[in-house]
Amino acid sequence: MDKPKSRTAVEPLALFDLPTHHLSICSLSLSQSTLYIGTQNGSLLLLSLNPNPNPNPNPNPSPSPTPNPPPIESVSSSSLSRNVSLLRTVSLSDSPVESIFVLAEIDVVLVLSDGFLFLTDSLLIQPVKRLGGLKGISVIARRFRGTHSQSTDLTGNSSNLSTGQRILDKFGGVRANGVKTRELEQNREGDYVFALVIGRKLMLIDVVLSSSFINASFVMLREMHCFDGVKSMVWLDDSIIVGSINGYSLFSCVTGQSGVIFSLPDVSRPPLLKLFWREWKVLLLVDNVGVIVDSLGQPVGGSLVFRKGGPDSIGDLSSYAVVVRDGKMELYHKKSGNCIQVVTFGVEGVGQCIVADEENSSGELVAVATPTKVICYRKVPSEEQLKDLLRKKNFKEAISLVEELECEGEISTEMLSIFHAQVGFLLLFDLHFEEAVDHFLQSETMQPAEVFPFIMRDPNRWSLLVPRNRYWGLHPPPVPLEDVVDNGLLAIQRAIFLRKAGVETVVDERFLSNPPTRAELLESAIKNIIRYLEVSHQKDLTLSVKEGVDTLLMYLYRALDYVDDMEKLASSKNCCIVEELETLLDGSGHLRTLAFLYASQGMNSKALAIWRILARNYSSGLWQDPAVENGVHDGSASVTTGRETAATEASKILEDSSDQDLVLQHLAWIAEINPILAFRVLTSEKRTDQLSPDEVIAAIDPKKVEILQRYLQWLIEDQDSDDTRFHTFYALSLAKSAIETFDSESSSQSPDAGREEQVKTIDIQRNSIFQSPVRERLQIFLQSSDLYDPEEVLDLIESSELWLEKAILYRRLGQETLALQILALKLEDSDAAEQYCAEIGRPDAYMQLLDMYLDPRDGKEPMFKAAVRLLHNHGESLDPLQVLETLSPDMPLQLASDTIMRMLRARLHHHRQGQIAHYLSRAVHIDARLARLEERSRLVQINDESLCDSCHARLGTKLFAMYPDDTVVCYKCFRRQGESTSITGRDFKQDVLFKPGWLVTR
Repeated sequence: MDKPKSRTAVEPLALFDLPTHHLSICSLSLSQSTLYIGTQNGSLLLLSLNPNPNPNPNPNPSPSPTPNPPPIESVSSSSLSRNVSLLRTVSLSDSPVESIFVLAEIDVVLVLSDGFLFLTDSLLIQPVKRLGGLKGISVIARRFRGTHSQSTDLTGNSSNLSTGQRILDKFGGVRANGVKTRELEQNREGDYVFALVIGRKLMLIDVVLSSSFINASFVMLREMHCFDGVKSMVWLDDSIIVGSINGYSLFSCVTGQSGVIFSLPDVSRPPLLKLFWREWKVLLLVDNVGVIVDSLGQPVGGSLVFRKGGPDSIGDLSSYAVVVRDGKMELYHKKSGNCIQVVTFGVEGVGQCIVADEENSSGELVAVATPTKVICYRKVPSEEQLKDLLRKKNFKEAISLVEELECEGEISTEMLSIFHAQVGFLLLFDLHFEEAVDHFLQSETMQPAEVFPFIMRDPNRWSLLVPRNRYWGLHPPPVPLEDVVDNGLLAIQRAIFLRKAGVETVVDERFLSNPPTRAELLESAIKNIIRYLEVSHQKDLTLSVKEGVDTLLMYLYRALDYVDDMEKLASSKNCCIVEELETLLDGSGHLRTLAFLYASQGMNSKALAIWRILARNYSSGLWQDPAVENGVHDGSASVTTGRETAATEASKILEDSSDQDLVLQHLAWIAEINPILAFRVLTSEKRTDQLSPDEVIAAIDPKKVEILQRYLQWLIEDQDSDDTRFHTFYALSLAKSAIETFDSESSSQSPDAGREEQVKTIDIQRNSIFQSPVRERLQIFLQSSDLYDPEEVLDLIESSELWLEKAILYRRLGQETLALQILALKLEDSDAAEQYCAEIGRPDAYMQLLDMYLDPRDGKEPMFKAAVRLLHNHGESLDPLQVLETLSPDMPLQLASDTIMRMLRARLHHHRQGQIAHYLSRAVHIDARLARLEERSRLVQINDESLCDSCHARLGTKLFAMYPDDTVVCYKCFRRQGESTSITGRDFKQDVLFKPGWLVTR
């Protein structure tokens, strides 16, 4: 059996000792603020209770329960006796009072004694009335109906009458013993149905009560066969559960059928039944095990295992089952089966004990009795139970109680939030920081500002924002985490000393066996407060609270040197107060975080200044680069990576900035590190106002030629600039770079020089903005643009070896011969020369090219192969006579003969093809004329019955029109429809209608 939990669920309310020693209590009934006691000599006592005593004269007494309630003997008898008073005593019989039923609705008390039923008023003022017609009753039970049950109404069902009852109704409905039938009591005030065991009969009766219980009678509803030895009985809905010495059986009050639920062993405790009002379930006792069943006798939920054998009596109090035996009361939770509290109210061996409850689901009182005294207990409110457990630092038990209350719906959301906040603060001061923050996060009432005093000492910027929520007032005022840890360590040391002296303490056993260090505790505290603030950072808070959360979160990140988290917070959207963090971050060397913070708050100038300093320090080696710290040992990595990171972050700021002066101020050092970043800064589309091209061009370092060229290219190609200055400037810049590149490539003659130049070229290409060579870009631009000054560019490259560029420029200037000479003779590019002739479009261009091949001059040999290629590709477009005249006598005949023969055949072929095309075209023309003539020559016969295909009007002598698809319409419809579209919707201009002819068929 588990050890009972240290929870105070009930506390003593009143104590009553019997006035005379010869009396002995044998039954109890509790109803609101009244208590009925039945004695062994047949007396009934009425006690009045004060459910809200206030023995403390202080006007604001503490409602808290007494921690660790002592036995009832040690409680002040005088203080408890003041809460109860004896009102009246009445004698019923000479036999014990076995059962008491309080019919509170009509202020009547029904009592079973000496086998008879007695009726009296609730104040025991009027004379006692014995209900005639019934005797020898051993057990009685009142019928209860569940909240949502569909039980049968027995009082309105005449089929339930016995045969004798139906015969009696024929003779007036009154028996000799005074029992009336139902028809004589149609106007009674209410139905009070009971089950009685008399001998071996189970009888169901309806007690009829009029305006006065003096005239009370009963109606017999059903009589069923039962068995001997019945000790206990419960009637719920349509089922009567009977407990006998042999076991438990179930009777149906509707059908009268019965069945065994289960049998008891030969040696066992007497049967005991208890109805749980809250759940409408019944507990069946088997030795020390309570089996819970529903109204059909089916087990539901778990069983309750009681301590130290079976109980003498069982009561029901909220979610607890109350059992008494041998001077002790034990409270068991119905669902978990755990023993919650044990209360001693009598000495061991005191005798038979009895417990009574209020017989409703919301009862707060329970009474227990020994043979000589009665003690009333009151349920401690859930809130006070929680406070008591928290004062004892019994956090696990408090959390378990809250979970039970939450499961049963007995705790509000507000109370739950207050509990979690209170537990969180207590755990925090108890140095359990992780559990404390877990509870903080579950509280909807707690505000993030409540943790501010744990981070920064008062007074500070946010002191007035901290709500003064004391909750239940169980924790000390908030102090910085350093003080919390120091005070906690002192408490641990004090507890260790007391433990050695044999004094028990409430300090956590883990701390006593393995005391933590101050550094460990402080780190844990900061980590968990960070966790709480990170969750709060995502919430929708007021601006002032957001500022506090983000700023103090940055404080804690810096305290643990969480650099990545600091930079992540600073670079994201935040509400940090820069003035509070500037000195802190600058002094600790977290300049990157400070730069991110400046940028997030719109202080771009300060942020860029820091990135510039960082880039310079990384470059000079004054600072260790992050790449080296992360394990990159490449010699160039510590310079390149750190500088590029600084330039990248600075470029992100400048890309959004429309401040031209600021952009141009920081352009130079970014361009020095990474030209691509510099170009992105100049051409960013994120800014609202674009930069002035003239100012940008003037600010670019002349040495950064690629940046200048890429910017000019962007202006011309992406921004569609038609400024001739930019076009000419771009062409000249490309031409200068092309000349320098050509000269550099020509000067590298030795193998060593070639390798050095190759390495240098690879390094330049790695950081280059362009992916294509400069000459290729120059040639493309010279061919595509019409806005540059070709003469100025030609003057620059006239003395260079850029022959293809010269050819493009000569062509642009209209000097076709010079351009063709460069292509054909200087570059010896036959394809380009022929293509140029095709672009010129004149036949004499090919003849001119042929002359150049055959007579190149300047001492060059004739280019016979190129000439033959030209004749082969374009000979059909040349005049054979001119070609023969142009051919040099020195040209070998075998090279020219095949070409000349092919020219002649091609010319004859083209002539004949022309003739065929001419005659075919003429035939088509004749066929079209013939088809048109046939179409116009068709006759249409119109009579008086002819109708318009559109409006269906008779044509008669009206004008009409006929479409090519043979549809006929009147002239009015023709005007409306148009001459190209018939009424069928066919458009003859788009969908041509072919008529059969000699050439075209369908």
